[in-house]
Formats: sequence, C-alpha cells, structure tokens
Amino acid sequence: MGDLDPPLPPASDAEMLLGFWYRALRSGEVRARRLAPATLLELPLVLGRADSGRAFAMRDNCPHRGIPLSYGCFDGKDVQCSYHGWKFDACSAQCVEVPSLTGTDKLDPRKIRAGHFACEERDGYLWVFVPEAGTGGEPAAPAPELPTFSGKYRRTHLWAELPSNVDHGIIGLMDPAHGPFVHSAWWWRGRESIHEKEKRFEPIPLGFRMSAHQPSKNSAPYKLLQWYAGDADVTTTIDFVLPNLRYETIRAGKCWFTSLTTVTPITRRRCRIDVAAAWNVFRRVPLAMTIARFFGKRFVEQDRRTMVRQAEGLKHNPPLMLIDDADKPAKWYFELKKAWLESRRSGQPLRHPMAGPVTLRWRS
Repeated sequence: MGDLDPPLPPASDAEMLLGFWYRALRSGEVRARRLAPATLLELPLVLGRADSGRAFAMRDNCPHRGIPLSYGCFDGKDVQCSYHGWKFDACSAQCVEVPSLTGTDKLDPRKIRAGHFACEERDGYLWVFVPEAGTGGEPAAPAPELPTFSGKYRRTHLWAELPSNVDHGIIGLMDPAHGPFVHSAWWWRGRESIHEKEKRFEPIPLGFRMSAHQPSKNSAPYKLLQWYAGDADVTTTIDFVLPNLRYETIRAGKCWFTSLTTVTPITRRRCRIDVAAAWNVFRRVPLAMTIARFFGKRFVEQDRRTMVRQAEGLKHNPPLMLIDDADKPAKWYFELKKAWLESRRSGQPLRHPMAGPVTLRWRS
C-alpha cells in the first residue's frame, strides 16, 4: 500500500457483520416482567428477563399482523400480543395460544414461531446473537465476557450514541493519534506531551493485539496506577476482535484494570459505544467510583462530540484517506472484515491480513 489510501467503502450491508454477538441493552434497562424494545443491526427486537432469570430476545413483530410485541404483556413466562392476544413462550418464541381458534380449527399454534435470538447476560449487558441468513441461528461460542483477575473488584458502565455508521465508530475507537486533541485535559494529557511512540502488534484469531507494553507516561491515570502499584511494572495489552470488541488489560503485580468496549451498529447511520470496566484498585477510597465515573463520562462525551462533528462533515461525502503507521490498525480492520466475508462466502478458512508481528510508529 502507498502512504495515502482511500480505503473507506461506500455504505453497504457489509458494514454490519452477521454471525456475531452484540450488546443490545444494559441490564438495568430490562426490569422484571417488562418488555424492552431495542434496535440492533436494523433488526427490531424485544428483550426481557423471565421469572426464571433467563434473558430472552425476540423479533419485535407478531407473526400474525406484524404489530410490535413490545406493546403487549409479559407475565414472566409468555409474551402476549396486544392486537389479537396471541401468546408466545418468551425463551423459545414458540406460539402457545391463539385465542380466536375454535375446537373445529386445525391450526396447531405450536407450529408458529415469532423470531427468536440467542440471548445471554454478561457484565451488566444483555447480548444478542445475530445469525447469518440461512443458518440455524445458534452461536458456536458464548457471549464475550469482561476479563477479571480477582474475586473482589469494582465495575462500571459508560455509553453514548454516535451519529455515524459502525465503521467510522470503530476506527475512531482504535485510533492511536487523536488522544492529545480530542482528550486534551489536565487529568489526561495535553498537546505539549506529544512524542514518538513505538508499539508492537501481532495477529490473533479474528483480530490483532497491541502486545504488552508500558502505558503512556503522558497520561495522568497511568501515573496514578503506577504510584498505587509501587515497584511493580505496569503493562498494558490491547486486543481488537471482530466484529467490534476492544479489550484493554492493565496489570501491575496484583493490581489490575480491564475494559471491554464495543461499538454496536443500531442502523446504518447510527451506532452506540458501550464501555464495561472493572478494577481492583482504590476499592476502599471514598468516592472512588463517583470520581471514576465522572472522568469516564467526560472521556466518552469527548468522543461523542467529535463523532457528531465528523458526521456534519461526512454529509458532503468528502474524499477520505488513511495513512501509515497511525492508521494501520484501521486498515487491518477493513481487511479483516473483507477476509471474514470472503471466508463465509467461500467456506475457506479466514486469511488473516497480518502475516506476523509488526512494529508501528507514530506521534501522539
């Protein structure tokens, strides 16, 4: 590739990859015996939690006349449509009752199903598996999980909707050069701290890893963690995995911090960033959670505001480019998506765009 490439594809269904788990709603948005509507990859969904505690997801359309099931009732086991009273088992989407049927009708309600999606609850989120067309719809692996390294820890969640397609959201998520400009603040870093960096990357299944390294010395939170950890070396590892997962793990002796960030497509022009973070440091410090959430929200809001401004410019369909080395992760992302789609089409193993470890250099 040359130094300047116009790699961003036109809008297409390929922006939203099927056959993966996606975060649909936060657990706190799904209350007992309440139906919660959501849109995921332009699919209308209704989610809930059965009295057994099991989370479920159905297509938010009654197969009879198409009215959203989320307008109906839920008794902890069955979802009943508000239009004609058809009932569906929430965890299987199988119809269990059609009130209008008489004893002479031959229709067997149990042969009718509303759309059903695998659903699991992890780390304060309800995850939904969105299958590829023509497949059985059941995932081969469980939903992703936030790594933790001790029994006692604190956890929080942050989120924001972004007025952009998922591709722009994700390459913004993995961009290593915007920090001093978008996140410039006394409590993070400033533009005067920009310096050259060198990081080693390696391929992993369905993604790539920024290998374990010492975190940036120009960021206040990392300095604070180093102070807390004492003599222990602080290392950071960052993984990106299709379709939209960014794992960050910071270790310093027995001290650790982890996060799992996703950018989830809602529609072709709208996505949502969700961050689940956990840590075992400063657990006994008064107001530590309040302080962490305050600065975390500020950080996410800076990203959201930048994406709003970018969307304003993208209305004019300007020519775009990615450069080496700072934008190399974005190039790998697009190449991984292309390789995944080709693999699914051909039935052949995915051909990873990275042949082996690579060292990248940029200033930030």
